[in-house]
Amino acid sequence: MERPIRIKDIAEAAGVSTGTVDRVIHGRGNVSPAKRAKVLEVMRALDYKPNIIASALAYNKNFRIGVLLPDPEIDPYWQAPYSGVTYALESVRHYGVTVQFYLFDLFKAETFVEQYEKLLADAPDAILFSPLFLKESKALLAKSSALGIPNVMVNTYIENSDSLSYIGPDSYQSGVLAARLLNFGLNNHATVIILNLAKGSTNAQHLLQKEQGFRDYYANFNSGSTTVVKYDFEDFDKEELMEGFMEEIFGKHPDLDGIFVTNSRAFRVVESISGEAAKRLKIVGFDLMKKNLDYLQTGEVDFIINQNSVQQGYWGIMTLFNHFILKQKVEKIQNLPLDIVVLENYSYYLRKEKSFQLAI
Repeated sequence: MERPIRIKDIAEAAGVSTGTVDRVIHGRGNVSPAKRAKVLEVMRALDYKPNIIASALAYNKNFRIGVLLPDPEIDPYWQAPYSGVTYALESVRHYGVTVQFYLFDLFKAETFVEQYEKLLADAPDAILFSPLFLKESKALLAKSSALGIPNVMVNTYIENSDSLSYIGPDSYQSGVLAARLLNFGLNNHATVIILNLAKGSTNAQHLLQKEQGFRDYYANFNSGSTTVVKYDFEDFDKEELMEGFMEEIFGKHPDLDGIFVTNSRAFRVVESISGEAAKRLKIVGFDLMKKNLDYLQTGEVDFIINQNSVQQGYWGIMTLFNHFILKQKVEKIQNLPLDIVVLENYSYYLRKEKSFQLAI
């Protein structure tokens, strides 16, 4: 059996001390660029593979991750990324990784600020968060950068050179995909609506990116035969107001053919109109929410775009683990697939997502 490569072997071949090799492997201490380059060259030549357990133990402390996410009790969509984080933690906790959750109300930007201030005060080694509020998230990014705390973003991408990685959908392309799906079988000179059922949607980067992708599809590929109109409605959780809003929409747009709901609340539209109207309309939305799937089965929602929200949480934790504990290079942007979910395949995606939660 071939003897494994030791740190001593690398040191001798590179003409440096074992301490220098150890600092290069674990990213600790000051090593001159020339010595670091020589050590890395020898490691490649010898095909050195660091021992995972030894690397984790060498870190010599817990690696604490602060996770800033919306509270799943307020919006059940967020149970999926929360479960993904928990599932990943089960895989890496033996290497000294710990997680502290900081949950905010996704309808109140001030709670996002309150929670991130608590997180920063606790001085974690890294941050995993969803930057739902554009202005407030930019403030967090600036503060974490000043404190030297690395971060990974999930769900929503904000261009930021200091972030280690973004994991989640390409929001712009998800808007393009929604337009393409909605466009199937539309009447000539139809009207379609971009509907933001959200509070503070003008401060939500992912909704703005989805809208741009949707509009660009129709501008570039539809030859102007479809009219695209956008509406924001914040009182989606109030049944009478939602019904009145949709009645007003039908009054303004009697030729309405399709609705693109930019988040996980497509079911709110179906609940607020008659079944006959829902089946006549083409409705596209996001995420494997139970009510969305119920209406997919009845034909009142036509397409659901699955953003793999469980995997966002899972890969957020694993990216930090791979980078800081295993010393692996990670991709700056990790776009997850946009799955097109229809009646014929929804059970597959549902089982796949539930498998994460059942494994916890």
